[in-house]
Amino acid sequence: MRKAAAVLGVLAFAATACGGTSGTPSGRPASGGTFTYAMPTDPGVLDPAMGVLSVTNTVLSFAYDTLVNTAQDGTITPGLAEKWDVKPDSVTYTLRKDVTCSDGSKLTPADVAANVNHIVDPATKSPIYGVLVPAGMKAAADDAAGTVTLSTPQPFSFILESSRLIFIVCGKGVKDRSLLARGTSGSGAYTLTEAVPGDRYTFGVRKDYKWGPNGRTAEGLPDKVVLKVVPNEQTAANLLVSGALNAVTVYGADRARLEATPGLGKQIETGGNGQFFYHQGDGRPTKDLAVRKALTQAINLKELAGIASSGTGRPATGLVLEPRPCKGDTITGHVPAFDAAAAASALDAAGWKAGEGGIRSKDGEPLTLRVLYATTKGAGVQAAAEYMGAEWRKIGVDVKLNGVIDTKLSESLTTTQDWDVVWLPIGVTLPSQLVGFLSGPAAPKGANFAHLANKRYTELVAKATLVPGEEGCKMWLEAESALFENVDLVPVVDTTVLTATKGATFETMAGLFDPTTIRLTEGG
Repeated sequence: MRKAAAVLGVLAFAATACGGTSGTPSGRPASGGTFTYAMPTDPGVLDPAMGVLSVTNTVLSFAYDTLVNTAQDGTITPGLAEKWDVKPDSVTYTLRKDVTCSDGSKLTPADVAANVNHIVDPATKSPIYGVLVPAGMKAAADDAAGTVTLSTPQPFSFILESSRLIFIVCGKGVKDRSLLARGTSGSGAYTLTEAVPGDRYTFGVRKDYKWGPNGRTAEGLPDKVVLKVVPNEQTAANLLVSGALNAVTVYGADRARLEATPGLGKQIETGGNGQFFYHQGDGRPTKDLAVRKALTQAINLKELAGIASSGTGRPATGLVLEPRPCKGDTITGHVPAFDAAAAASALDAAGWKAGEGGIRSKDGEPLTLRVLYATTKGAGVQAAAEYMGAEWRKIGVDVKLNGVIDTKLSESLTTTQDWDVVWLPIGVTLPSQLVGFLSGPAAPKGANFAHLANKRYTELVAKATLVPGEEGCKMWLEAESALFENVDLVPVVDTTVLTATKGATFETMAGLFDPTTIRLTEGG
């Protein structure tokens, strides 16, 4: 398997699956042809330095490579780099000599360095800086030696692992990033040939591609890949059954129908962590820990988990997706238990008194919560938001639900900040990738969209970052638990999704395609 994308599942930089193979029950591989896959929403701008949405990273995974890849067990394997030398505060990569960009130019160490330094540059305002690219990282190229060195100001425990998530731009795109808004300039197995926002993205195979994971080449790949925007899951499922699509990922009610349909390939994968955040900005009622705790006590999280996952989820044990570098359960015993009566009493004690119509208020201000969620993750998420709203109304909260598409949700998180509670999966494969979201400069100036200021979390991650191995992992796990104890976010469920296929097989890692494994099959 191969690349792990991180972020927001809506944010998905890292992963929404542990990996797997999807395919038809039978059928021999067929050469050439077109592979068509349904995406729930448009990916937006395609510059890898700005790619924060899972759907965006799905698109990018066809056109770009990373320095290293990831095996299904989490092992780091060669990618654009054939070998590497790791030190506590740096890693030096020796690049393959046969890699070319889609425009025919040779990939150079200077290209790789330019990618990292562009992301780090404050003028770029990259949302993946401090998340996928560690804060303070610098890149230095030695074109003569064929090496590039990534370094950090102090030791960084995941310095090698972090580079598996950086899509490398090469060729003309390095000098002119404007080309990347609706185009690609990478070394990947495919090149974007057509972009019709809101409808489809078409890729053509690179016949000269020969540096894929485990020595895979362009041989046997489909000539064309079409990523079609299909917002309605039922429509996507119908298109798959009819043969108009080769693959679709399903979150909602159509999952059961596809699971029961003969002749389809079916793969159950981890869909990400179902969880919600409280906005802790100035003037928000949820800035108060007592209010956050009370709101959480008012929700039966076990019941909510079943609703959000349509009964197909698994108990949540942490924020990092499998395979985790740090093993352990950070959730059990650290989240407020369900107690609606205690929740009401806590709000009374915090000064939020019930008034006319049962709505609570304090100092003349009603207790109002704007609940934000994505509409692209199946009916379960909408039902979960409605359940949360209903339970909070029972204890005197005025709740306003707001379901939006992924790109609008991202805008609300990073710019308009027009929410108080947000249901937001964040898929990461390293605990260090969460730090920028959960601490530091608040949005819109930083990635800390919920304005969190958890002193214990910040102190623990600062120490853990410097220490590799088991000792560092203990601090990373403790830091996660500190978030739940302070009710900064509430973990609910690990969701699962169905990837169904017809007439094709492929492998995924972390919710991203490994394009070099796509095969069309005869009789599909």
